[in-house]
Amino acid sequence: MAGAAAFVFIWLLLWSDYRADRARAENEPPFSADFELTDHQGMVRTEEDFAGRWMLVFFGFTNCPDVCPTTLSEVAAVMEGLGDDAAMVQPIFITIDPERDTPMALADYVPLFDAGIIGLTGTPDQIVETSETFPIFYERIEQAAAPGGYTMGHTSHLFLFDPEAGFANSWSYGTPAEEILADLRERI
Repeated sequence: MAGAAAFVFIWLLLWSDYRADRARAENEPPFSADFELTDHQGMVRTEEDFAGRWMLVFFGFTNCPDVCPTTLSEVAAVMEGLGDDAAMVQPIFITIDPERDTPMALADYVPLFDAGIIGLTGTPDQIVETSETFPIFYERIEQAAAPGGYTMGHTSHLFLFDPEAGFANSWSYGTPAEEILADLRERI
């Protein structure tokens, strides 16, 4: 049973990454960051709060055992590598598990990466609405051994938005921080 659940989880990650890559390769109309969510300090935030700054956006959840902390560690390395230019970029972590990822849970989680990451959450409806403006996929997967009895399958791309909140690029899970940093430096 656990093996089947792991297979399904990995398949979902690969499928959602394939969809995001395909959308980019097929030159689908660009999309913009569009959200109204609560940050890890209890403030309501929208993409307009970051106008004039590049946004690195990742969707995940705090109970994620590997993909999310690995990606956020890469984001932290990118932010460190930017040096003085880091002020031009805002890293954002949007939860796909609002049931467990309250502002308080995010307040405990995002500072672990020491990169100025803003954690965003909301009601389940707000998360669904936000996810529909991005080419992402997520779903709850029942798993008895996981915290709360479930885990989440989700797109593992890191998205980059320009200072006007327009889509600029995305990187699949496992892209080294050096590659992301080089691309970002060319843009800013």
